[in-house]
Amino acid sequence: MGLDYKKVGVDIDAGNQAVELIKNDVQSTFGPEVMTGLGGFGGLFKPDLSNYQNPVLVSGTDGVGTKLKLAFELNIHN
Repeated sequence: MGLDYKKVGVDIDAGNQAVELIKNDVQSTFGPEVMTGLGGFGGLFKPDLSNYQNPVLVSGTDGVGTKLKLAFELNIHN
């Protein structure tokens, strides 16, 4: 196939550098509910939901941008 992330516009090193630049500011907002560090495609957060009946918390951090770009570049949509 010959394609890789960088060739389709995803610079992992630049992403890692961006995380390093914002890490201290982001971590300064963490309360005791935050159970994981910064980075990756998800995190763990344990909110106090004792005041709610049947609570639901939905969270997502990963998008489909790169996957769509590759699908269109390769013309594979199955």
